[in-house]
Amino acid sequence: MLSRLQHVLRSVSDGLSAYKDNPDPLAMLSNTVALVIAGNQPFYPLYLHAIVGFAAWPAWLTLLTMPLFAAVPAVARRHPLAGRMMLPVVGVANGVLAVKLIGVDTAVELFLLPCVLLATLLFRPTEKLAMAVVVVCPFAAYLMIDPLVGRPLAVYSAAEYRSIIGMHAFSVASLFALIGFVFPSQTAVDNRR
Repeated sequence: MLSRLQHVLRSVSDGLSAYKDNPDPLAMLSNTVALVIAGNQPFYPLYLHAIVGFAAWPAWLTLLTMPLFAAVPAVARRHPLAGRMMLPVVGVANGVLAVKLIGVDTAVELFLLPCVLLATLLFRPTEKLAMAVVVVCPFAAYLMIDPLVGRPLAVYSAAEYRSIIGMHAFSVASLFALIGFVFPSQTAVDNRR
C-alpha cells in the first residue's frame, strides 16, 4: 500500500515537473509560482471558513481563477513571453475578484503587491514594453477597485476583519518568500534573449 502511494506521488511529481519545464528560465520560474498558487488556491476558502464559518462562502468563487493559474505553463510552452505576462495579470484578476467577494476591508488587495513584484522580475531588459503593460495592471486595479467593484458579497465583524487581515498579510509574505526562493539570487537567467 505504501509503495503504491509512493509510486502515485512520484508520478504526480514527475508529471508536474514535466508540465512546468520550459527552456526559457524566466518562464520556468513563472510556471513554478503559477503552479504553487494553483495548488494552494483551494485552501484559501478553507482558511477563511476557519475564521468566519459559513460567511466565507463567497471565497469559494476565487477558485474560478485556479484554471488560469494552472494554464500558465501551457501558454508559456507555446509563447514564453505570453506565459510570463499571464501570471501577474491573472493574479490581478484574482485580487479584484476577491475584493468584490469579501471586500476591501479584508485587505485582500494586498495580493496585488506580489503581482507588482512578478511584473518587474519576469522580464528581460529587452522586454520593457511588455513589463510596462503588465506592471500597470496592479496599479490600475488598486486605483479603480473601490469605485468599480461595489459592495462585497460578505460582511464580517471587526474581530473577524482583524483575523482575515492577519491571514492575508501572512499569505502575501509567504508569496514574497516563495518568489524570493524560486528566483535566482545571482544572475543565473540569461538577460540577452
